Amino acid sequence: MILPRSARRLILWDVDHTLIETRGLGGELYANAFHTATGVRMTRKAEVTGQTEPSILTATLRLHGIDADEPYLSRYQAELAREYDRHRGELARRGRRLPGAAETLAVLAEQPTIVQSVLTGNLRQVARIKLEVFDLARYLDLDVGAYGDDDTDRPKLVAIAQQRATARYGTVFDRDNTVVIGDSSHDIRTGLRGGAHAIGVASGSESADQLRATGAITTWNDLTDTAAITALVTHAASA
Repeated sequence: MILPRSARRLILWDVDHTLIETRGLGGELYANAFHTATGVRMTRKAEVTGQTEPSILTATLRLHGIDADEPYLSRYQAELAREYDRHRGELARRGRRLPGAAETLAVLAEQPTIVQSVLTGNLRQVARIKLEVFDLARYLDLDVGAYGDDDTDRPKLVAIAQQRATARYGTVFDRDNTVVIGDSSHDIRTGLRGGAHAIGVASGSESADQLRATGAITTWNDLTDTAAITALVTHAASA
């Protein structure tokens, strides 16, 4: 049975700089995976904010004079997941979950009308490892999320997550009841162009004003005001 749109909300979280930070380790693991996949030491890296991992790799290959092809992409994706898996302990020591992330996810997970997952340029397995390391995965239904290995065009990930959540929960998820939450203007544009509302968290490199100017329906400085966030998110998608 398909329930009315208003019965549930789909909340799609960005991962890096919204929920967690790797504090430099992510770049090191990327460089390791790039070298293993290509045999070339990485000396330059393409812009990463708001991009998917396949897009970042393609641009980084070009910066090194290497033609992008499927073998490189497949080897890189497998190796990056292995790097993160091998360095779980170091990630826990060097990285962190951002203030209020665990508390907010935990409270929202208790709401019967809320479905929480992620929308991220990370590869599926890498996102899962990051969230497991910081004990956040248990609050999220990662099976209905959308990831960098689903599509290189990030706005298209919104529809992918909506379709997965619709199939799993029997609720039609669309612009009326889907919210993307992220720390960058790329995240806000992804949500709006993909078919969702968007909320900004000024926990990355962009200010609340920049996120609002991009189209966020509201912004938070961080995730520490759990009560206010819960009240807004529960109703935002019907606004």
